[in-house]
Amino acid sequence: MNDVILEHESKLIVDYPTVVLEPTTHIYNGHALIESKISIMRDVSTPSSIFRKLVEEVTKLIAFDAFSHLKMESKEIITPICPTIGKRIAGKKQVLVPILRAGLAMEQPMKDIVPQARTGFCGIYRDEETLKPQKYFWKMPKDIENREVFVLDPMLATGGSADFTVSELKKIGCKTIHFMGIIGAPQGIDLMQKKHPDVELFIAHLDKGLNSNGYIVPGLGDAGDRIFGTK
Repeated sequence: MNDVILEHESKLIVDYPTVVLEPTTHIYNGHALIESKISIMRDVSTPSSIFRKLVEEVTKLIAFDAFSHLKMESKEIITPICPTIGKRIAGKKQVLVPILRAGLAMEQPMKDIVPQARTGFCGIYRDEETLKPQKYFWKMPKDIENREVFVLDPMLATGGSADFTVSELKKIGCKTIHFMGIIGAPQGIDLMQKKHPDVELFIAHLDKGLNSNGYIVPGLGDAGDRIFGTK
């Protein structure tokens, strides 16, 4: 039975060369907690309320790794026992940039971990004539170019939205940018590695590929619709 399911799955996937993952690309396939939560998310019968909660939980799991590299500085503190030297995150506050609308579900769990982070918003639509991404909303914190930026979007399919957002951030001077997603496809990973080798990618699960409509296989479906219950 499993072989039949996997064969059907494989027939849906558009051929694409094998992608070599760069050291700056972090994939968590095989992580027990992440795998089990994503399996529930994949199920078409999972309601929006549970789906959204699982997006938040998986976001927090990969955030622990994404934030582990942040620079630290010493700070004098007093415990109930004695004075000591503790640590705190150094530098200016981070900026979270969810790509509307699905990325909004990843913003709050990130804020739970780094409540001092600021938030910018990027809304994108695809022009029907040129097929190129266009901004319909763009609001970023002041001084973002001097801060560490985390772009958030549950799905990295073709990579078009992530590429567009990162390119726009670079235009305004951002130098340290990371991308965080729940499900990725080889095409999206490949595009981001080639066009933005300086951007660190944190993807909870790398799926097998895309179908002819550009959806990730096996994927989750439309993350925005499933998060907000609009379909």
